[in-house]
Amino acid sequence: MREIRRRGLLGAGLGAAAAIGIAGCGSTGKGEPRAGKSAGGGHGTDGNAPGSGAPQKKIKLIGDGSTADTGKQPHQPSAPVPLEPGQKPPQFVIFSWDGAGEVGNGLFPRFLGLAREHDAAMTFFLSGLYVLPESKKSLYRPPNNPRGASDIGYLTDGHVKDTLKYVREAWLDGHEIGTHFNGHFCGGSGSVANWSPAQWQSEIDQAVSFVTEWKTNTGWENLDPLPFDYRKELIGGRTPCLLGQDNLLPTAKKMGWRYDASSPGGRQMWPEKRRGVWDLPLQGMPFPGHSFEVLSMDYNILANQSLNSTKGMPSRYPGWRKQAAGAYMNGFQRAYDSNRAPFYIGNHFEEWNGGIYMDAVEEVIKRIAGKPDVRLVSFRQFVDWLDAQDPAVLAKLRTLDVGQSPAGGWNAFFKQP
Repeated sequence: MREIRRRGLLGAGLGAAAAIGIAGCGSTGKGEPRAGKSAGGGHGTDGNAPGSGAPQKKIKLIGDGSTADTGKQPHQPSAPVPLEPGQKPPQFVIFSWDGAGEVGNGLFPRFLGLAREHDAAMTFFLSGLYVLPESKKSLYRPPNNPRGASDIGYLTDGHVKDTLKYVREAWLDGHEIGTHFNGHFCGGSGSVANWSPAQWQSEIDQAVSFVTEWKTNTGWENLDPLPFDYRKELIGGRTPCLLGQDNLLPTAKKMGWRYDASSPGGRQMWPEKRRGVWDLPLQGMPFPGHSFEVLSMDYNILANQSLNSTKGMPSRYPGWRKQAAGAYMNGFQRAYDSNRAPFYIGNHFEEWNGGIYMDAVEEVIKRIAGKPDVRLVSFRQFVDWLDAQDPAVLAKLRTLDVGQSPAGGWNAFFKQP
């Protein structure tokens, strides 16, 4: 297997804590070593990679052993540095996944493999209910909804185990694990749009408890822990249906979250903070064949193609797939050739309309990976970069509108008052 190089910018992780060694916890699931390197020429920070001849990493179990402190996260790039005067910004592209459960369609491992092949880090917004067995659904007390209720289905025990396996693998591969909360309530009086900050706190606390106490809830003591401290790992999320951000943000700020990806209808411009939290919205992108823009998420493309039906006319699948890929490429190219605003793409592990949206995302990853200055990073890695920049430089970047290139080039742009 070739060396894996991580494109992005990130600093050190948690310090290693010696305790009990657990076989398999440090494995990528492939039995092969992997190395990391930043795109900026720094050295990787992998530590003791499995199969490298180094001693088995020691870990410290947390709570009931559902999670563990295994030290700093593997496959992270070097610490971010500020832009040099006149330097063109990197083109950040963040692929994220809502729900992040493996339901037997093989999409979670498919995109983990694709990420390895193309030096990509991603963000997986895990739904807490995806690690809670349906037999224990009464443990969930959703705000303004009946006990155990959920607008997404509980997973089978086998799929819960698969989800745990791939979440474990994702983190060890260098990806971020965020949250998509729990019951995904989008309509009626129980909608997340109507939740108070205190109710969001309850929802988050329950999501964290499901992830950090899955061994207690399942009784599966023979499975390896998730190799991270979720209370420290969790620094952001995306709300169901992009609803409820206004009341979520006070709670997110209080909990020390660094970003939120829930705002709908964003424009391709450099981000700013709302209430002390980086606001990283899905964005409008040019929709091939139309005068309007479509939001950068698979479901929103589907809604404009098959009118919310996940099983449209098969004869139209090839054209829709091309249109979906074209929309993503339009959004990418517009930013890449102009203001270099970060581009956020939201997805689900779904097979809507014959799986065309997953195929479109794969095509886009293959087309943009490796282009000069392109960084395929997680939200965590991106906000680390943002926080390392001079605030005046970021404020200057925010003056560039959608599709607007700096007059006179980047060097002249940064010299202007």
